[in-house]
Amino acid sequence: MKKLLKYLKAYRKESILAPLFKMLEATFELFIPLVVQQIIDVGIGNRDTGYILRMGGLLVLLGVVGLAASLTAQYFAAKAAVGFSTSLRNDLFAHINRLSYAEIDRVGTSTLITRMTSDVNQVQTGLNLFLRLFLRSPFIVFGAMIMAFTVDTRSAMTFVVVIPLLSVVVFGIMLITMPLYKKVQRQLDRVLLTTKENLEGVRVIRAFNRQDDEAERFEEENSRLVNMQVFVGKISALMNPVTYVIINLGTIALVWTAGKQVDGGIITQGAVVALVNYMSQILVELIKLANLIINISKALACAGRVEKVFEEKSSITDPGVGEAAGEALAAAGEKTSVPKVEFRNVEFCYGDAKEPSLSGISFAAEPGQTIGVIGGTGSGKSTLVNLIPRFYDVFQGAVLVDGRDVRQWPLEELRRRIGVVPQRAVLFAGTLRENMKWGRRDASDEEIFRALSIAQAKDFVDDKGEGLNLTIAQEGKNLSGGQRQRLTIARALVRRPEILIMDDSASALDFATDARLRKAIKEETAGMTVFLVSQRAATVRNADRIVVLDDGAVAGIGTHSELVHSCDVYREICLSQLSPEEVE
Repeated sequence: MKKLLKYLKAYRKESILAPLFKMLEATFELFIPLVVQQIIDVGIGNRDTGYILRMGGLLVLLGVVGLAASLTAQYFAAKAAVGFSTSLRNDLFAHINRLSYAEIDRVGTSTLITRMTSDVNQVQTGLNLFLRLFLRSPFIVFGAMIMAFTVDTRSAMTFVVVIPLLSVVVFGIMLITMPLYKKVQRQLDRVLLTTKENLEGVRVIRAFNRQDDEAERFEEENSRLVNMQVFVGKISALMNPVTYVIINLGTIALVWTAGKQVDGGIITQGAVVALVNYMSQILVELIKLANLIINISKALACAGRVEKVFEEKSSITDPGVGEAAGEALAAAGEKTSVPKVEFRNVEFCYGDAKEPSLSGISFAAEPGQTIGVIGGTGSGKSTLVNLIPRFYDVFQGAVLVDGRDVRQWPLEELRRRIGVVPQRAVLFAGTLRENMKWGRRDASDEEIFRALSIAQAKDFVDDKGEGLNLTIAQEGKNLSGGQRQRLTIARALVRRPEILIMDDSASALDFATDARLRKAIKEETAGMTVFLVSQRAATVRNADRIVVLDDGAVAGIGTHSELVHSCDVYREICLSQLSPEEVE
């Protein structure tokens, strides 16, 4: 929580005023039993109606002023808590966006979503309650004890025994429940993960008629969450009855002691009522404090989880605007004799995997060439092209763009020159124009339509009759798979990149559309270096050079005609998809 307190710096005034106004309210509340004592001893004792009305008016005034102070404190506490959570959530979102694929893969999207939503909300609630009650409740508890001593010292000794006992109960339960709440939040991550998988894979689940199995799996995870919450709740629930028992025993002892004092004429009946009122105030405030501690325990557990996300450091470091960055920017527009993209003895391994996903990769792509990348499932095709825009960093070797290691390029400048069409077509809710401008914000409608034509998407867009105002549902659910793929290709082309990476992005297209697409890209994007990743031999056969991958290693590099005779892996792939006549 300490690291997160910096988000309260902008709300120092509110963080100070909120508890101060609450303590002001508490001060007025502490005077009420004394006023009641005077009403009983003086007003009622002397049958003085005027005095009773005057003191009753004073009670009303104390109540109104206390209400005003309470509302003011609530305003400042809410402003500080909401502002804190807003700043925290903004920074957390920005931090998550700076993490590389490696960290996001390791932490998991469901966990990050929980931290962004549930955990931050819980921290906000805990902070709000802390500012309003954490000083008020102890102030009234100890204030009531002090005021009780001003009424009668002997009777007030009951408070000296009761308050430590209550403190032991409250803080003991807090220490037990805090680690348990952390376990509850971790189980909540699992429930969210199960929900996310079911919603994203709903078509697959229904296709295999596994609704009942998934419902059973969700029920199992949810039951674990419920059981853990019930277990923690039972421990927390002990707080109220135990505190009630202690307070009631204390009240009995107080009335017994004070009653003897009244019989002896030492104190008045009004003093006994005042003492009982102070004991009641302590009871109410300790119950509030108990609930506050439960919420703060949850908030601290959630704050710790949020802090862990901030502690995740991206393995991709941006060189920024230093000397190396300046040199890279200076070289950005220059044409050199070095290859546009070069892999030098590259090795890469995911996370803690024992075997590398890529090893010994060395080849060069000249400016303007089309490079086909083909291989079996799991051969490392997507991993290879993901190293170019630095979605991951190599373990050994280097990937060079314009003769400079990609790790020396400012990330923004490097990725500005690269257009990526991911394997999974992702579109965002909004209009077609808004989606296309992800490629380049200042793109004109003419440029967008040109990109749509190259991507073979203009025809179906025209058929929809809405033009660039076509509504795109979340993740493009109102479009077919092939339509989504063509729009993601168009989005990358709008960027006018120097390097275009198409990661198996035409897998949902028929062969005729795929052929027209490749022809249009070759004709309309002269001078652009293109990486075509595919499992289709027909897609890569006309590439200037083809890189064949097998189990993370290069099995062959060359043209189609060269590889058919020199690379057994490539020939096997071709024969599995094409006739012998087509292969030759």
